[in-house]
Amino acid sequence: MSQEIYKTEILPLRIRLLDIARNILGNREEAEDAVQEVLLKFWLISDSLGCYANPAAMAVTAMKNLCLDKLKVLKREQPLSTEIDFGADTDNPYYLLESKNTEEILMWIIERLPKLQQMIIKMKDIQLYEVEEIANITGTAVEAVRMNLSRARKKVREEYLKITAL
Repeated sequence: MSQEIYKTEILPLRIRLLDIARNILGNREEAEDAVQEVLLKFWLISDSLGCYANPAAMAVTAMKNLCLDKLKVLKREQPLSTEIDFGADTDNPYYLLESKNTEEILMWIIERLPKLQQMIIKMKDIQLYEVEEIANITGTAVEAVRMNLSRARKKVREEYLKITAL
């Protein structure tokens, strides 16, 4: 019965877990390793999955926590680059040029945001600070950081879609 829960609720999450890991880690290979690690952990506890109300939510949380732990280790080992990795799977010059253009467009849009939103989105999405750390640095409430981050991401998304739709 419990292995059935694993097969029906955890395994179908593989793509979602991979997306989460890739967004957090920014590297496809590391993301795949992290997904395999989480799936293995859940396979090992598959006999007790029936005890949990929502094993799928638990898997997503485990994935996020594992990725954040991996980032902390990487942060200690080497400084993070400010370049955005868009998951280029190939050395195709056209793809590399397109990725570079996308990065430039996004940075151009971010530079035109209000200063607080600009600072928050850079700290969260580029420098990978936690919301609590951003709140301490900016001297604002955690809720205000989340609100500004949401507004900044929405504005960046809207502006990017306007620019690329031309």
